[in-house]
Formats: sequence, C-alpha cells, structure tokens
Amino acid sequence: MAEFRAAAEVAAGFHTDVIAPLVGDIGYAAGLLGWGSDVLGYDTARSMDHGWGPRVTVLVDADEVDRVRKAVDDGLPDEYDGYPVRFGWDSLTPQHHVTVSTLGDWLTGQLGFNASQPIAVADWLVTPQQQLLGVVAGQVYADDGRLAPVRAALSWYPDQIWHWLMACQWSRIAQEEAFVQRTDEVGDVLGSRVVAARLTRDLMRLALLQSRTYAPYTKWLGTAFARLDDSDGLASALSGAVDAASYADREQALVTAYELVARRHNALGVTDELDPSPRPYFDRPAQVIGADRFVQACLANVTDEAVKRHGLIGSIDQYVDNTDVLSNPQVYRKLAAVYR
Repeated sequence: MAEFRAAAEVAAGFHTDVIAPLVGDIGYAAGLLGWGSDVLGYDTARSMDHGWGPRVTVLVDADEVDRVRKAVDDGLPDEYDGYPVRFGWDSLTPQHHVTVSTLGDWLTGQLGFNASQPIAVADWLVTPQQQLLGVVAGQVYADDGRLAPVRAALSWYPDQIWHWLMACQWSRIAQEEAFVQRTDEVGDVLGSRVVAARLTRDLMRLALLQSRTYAPYTKWLGTAFARLDDSDGLASALSGAVDAASYADREQALVTAYELVARRHNALGVTDELDPSPRPYFDRPAQVIGADRFVQACLANVTDEAVKRHGLIGSIDQYVDNTDVLSNPQVYRKLAAVYR
C-alpha cells in the first residue's frame, strides 16, 4: 500500500479521476461525508489499518441513482493511486465505499431525518453532534447546489437552542462542582479525581459550545478542543486539574478553568456580564464558580416555548453517553419522544 496521505486529499483525486467520469454529465454533489475520522480531518497513518481508503458519497436525483450506482459498481478499479478501492475491517468483507444516493435518503440515513426540509426543535436536540459533523465537516468535491444549503442550515444551532444548550452545560457543572472537595474530605481521593475529570470534560464541551463548534465523539474530543483558540491558557488549567496529585492543586486548577470559561462567556456578550471570580460553596470549604448564575443568565435568553419547556435535560449529547446509541439513528431517534 502507498504511504499515508490525508484521506480528504486521496478522495479529491479519486473523485476527479474515477468518480466524476463514471457519474457522467449530470448535476450531482459529492464529498467525503458521513462516518470516520477522515471526515473530520483527524486521520493519521494509524487510520490506514481500519476502515480507511478511497471513498466518496455521491448525491444525485432519484431517477439517476440506479444508473450511477451500476456505473460505479462496474467501473471502479481495484486500486487508486496505490490504495485498495475495496476494503473491509473487523468482520466486514472488503467492498467499495462509494455511496450513491439521493440527498434526502442520505440525510435520513446519516441523521435520522431529512434536513433539506424544515428542521424541528426535536430534530436538533435528538441528533448527536458527531452525526451533524458527518454532514458539515467533510470536504466537498462537486456540488450542483443541492448540498450547500443543507450544510449551511446545519452549520450551527439556532440561537434559542444554542443559549439553552449552554444553560444545560453550565447546569452539569453546577450539579458536581462542589463534589471535588466533598469526596476528598471523606478520604475518597479516587472519587475526587473522577469528579474532576468529569468536570474537565464538561468544561471542554462548554468551551466548544461557546466557540460554536460541534463536539466529535470521545476519541477526538480532545483534538477538537485543542484546535480552539487557547490564548487564555484554558487547556493548561484543565490539564492541571486532571494531573493534580493533591486536592489543593486540583481545586486551584479547576477554579482557574472556571474563571476562564466564565470570562469566555462574558466575551460572547449574550447575557449581562457576570462576576467570573470563584467563590465559596455556601459555608463549606470548597471553591466553585457558582455555575447556577450562568444557567439562569442563559435561560433568560430562551423565549421559545418549544425549547424552554424541556427544563435543563439538554440535548442527547448532554444526557446519553453510549456509542451504540449515539452512532445509530434508528436507536437515537426513539429518544425524540423525550422532547414531545
């Protein structure tokens, strides 16, 4: 096999040299879309051992699907630029991974709903951010105008939902920010570290929300976070919270991180400015940010009853933590009932 090149680069050539001639002279869209680290641009040489190779999603009109699919099936070479065109992994038999579909059918398979139609609040809330990234993050190599409007519509949440999601994320922090001290106080050092790690992950996800950046699945959460602007040193503070050997160092790192995300919140200008300094947790010897203050400030912006009536349960990424749910539209769409 040839040496590693980014899959997006390989797919670009694969589309130009192989796929476009097979599709022919019709309107279509094509790109590196859907599943995989390569769609996010995170693939490395290690990725080549598992589900990696030349692949493209091709979106055509309904009356062209069968013809284009047959042209692809019959016309693909065994290799492209030194890479096998048909590949498998685990128990998957080697096959090509050129998907030919209509836009609506592909979106329904990827998201669980057709996002080329008006998007309901429940659609936004029940769709994992990783699945949204599968539509908006990959490289596009051809587009006759059918794909761009959908990617634009899905590029980020409507403001009412965004403010509510930030309220829900601050609420997660409010629920546990005092537990780092309380667990250590009773001698549960491991428990204190676990809570600190949970809060670190929640702060990372909050920072992504503040930056209007979808969070990928767990393997790439740190990578996505690392690509945010870190001129204030938030990453260093969060690393300190995870690395700290003592409660005093753990708390100091966390309150530093709290203050930084609070300042980032104020810089957004979406609520009245809030005091970003740490404070005691009532009369207990724990320093916290008082995250409930930020919850209420964000909620004050949410006037859409279709959003605010859900309380603070959050979107699916904020209360489900199971890959078999988050990666399967047929499963997670059942949770739309939560928002009815």
